[in-house]
Amino acid sequence: MDKKLLSLLVCPVSKAPLEYHEDRQELWCKASGLAYPVRDGIPVMLESEARQLTADEKLDKNN
Repeated sequence: MDKKLLSLLVCPVSKAPLEYHEDRQELWCKASGLAYPVRDGIPVMLESEARQLTADEKLDKNN
């Protein structure tokens, strides 16, 4: 994920910054509790395509 692109993207629900998780190919927003998929290098920033973060994912400081 391009760092410049990541710095421009925000969660469409909370407007909070996103964290890229390369191992899962997802952009996480801990404020809204949503994980947006990255497909073929393209972030899919639709709430309907996002999944809910688990309680552990929300709390884990390493994620």
